[in-house]
Amino acid sequence: MASASPQVRRVVVATHGHCFDGAASAALFTRLVKHVEPGPFEFHYRACGYGPGQNSLDPGWLDGDVNAVLDFRYTTAPQLTWYFDHHRTAFQTPGDREHFDANQASARRFHDETYGSCSKLIADVGRERFGFHDPVLDDLVRWADIIDSARFKSAEQAVMRAEPELRLMTVLEHQGDAGLLGRIVPMFASMPLGEVASSPEIVERWSHLGPLHEAFVDRVRSGAVTMGPVVYVDLTDQFTEVVGKFVTYALFPESAYSVMVSRARSKCKISVGYNPWSPIARTHDISAICTEYGGGGHAVVGAVSLPHDAVEDARKIGMTIANRLAQ
Repeated sequence: MASASPQVRRVVVATHGHCFDGAASAALFTRLVKHVEPGPFEFHYRACGYGPGQNSLDPGWLDGDVNAVLDFRYTTAPQLTWYFDHHRTAFQTPGDREHFDANQASARRFHDETYGSCSKLIADVGRERFGFHDPVLDDLVRWADIIDSARFKSAEQAVMRAEPELRLMTVLEHQGDAGLLGRIVPMFASMPLGEVASSPEIVERWSHLGPLHEAFVDRVRSGAVTMGPVVYVDLTDQFTEVVGKFVTYALFPESAYSVMVSRARSKCKISVGYNPWSPIARTHDISAICTEYGGGGHAVVGAVSLPHDAVEDARKIGMTIANRLAQ
């Protein structure tokens, strides 16, 4: 009598959406799970966001046999199986950190804010704890770490986006919902990064985003206001669906901080960052500042999201943060 086929295990991967590091983390985790746990598997990828009303993960999303949260805020949901994150603001509600610490020894939960990317954290844990390493993924990890920690050679490199990998970054940042993740993550997990970046879908999507990125650079150039070491940009006069990082640093290389207020159809956003190429030392924890307004991030970069119609509130918060950083 033939033995029954093994039951397919449903794996839910809730990762930071619209983010290169989030997509790369999902790919690394996919490979890690296949290395550590018995299959076969059926993977489902969900895109977590930091927009209005998205300060925490919906526990209902974690409906798999294996449930992972990557590059996003911690959840105490009992269904959680794996957790990886590197954000300083990962633990948002009272008791989150204590719950993580209490379950860390017996559960597969990893947090280290000293990492520049979640992808690098997963890669290191995979190698050191579980004996997993695939050289094909090394380039993916390297680029994820460069992008998420802003370790570009220059601000101009980040803005010009001549490399296919940076064009892929742009596509993921602006169109990286669950649908795109479901196609890109398996490619990341099985193909060299250069092949993914040069794939027909990515090239076609960039052909539309590239001109929008160039127009965005022009708007920042004409609308930026310097406030001592701070560059403040208010782009709320019209919808801005493509918002590029590092533009102010390329245009104002002597600046220390950037505060950009933008408005999309779904939300208003205050983006705050420290110029990694600045000759001025950083004196503020940006994650702490953004947390005061319901946002989060890292010591050097963060953001606050508000409802799409809260334009005046966004402007007030943006200017308040800019004045604070200018002191």
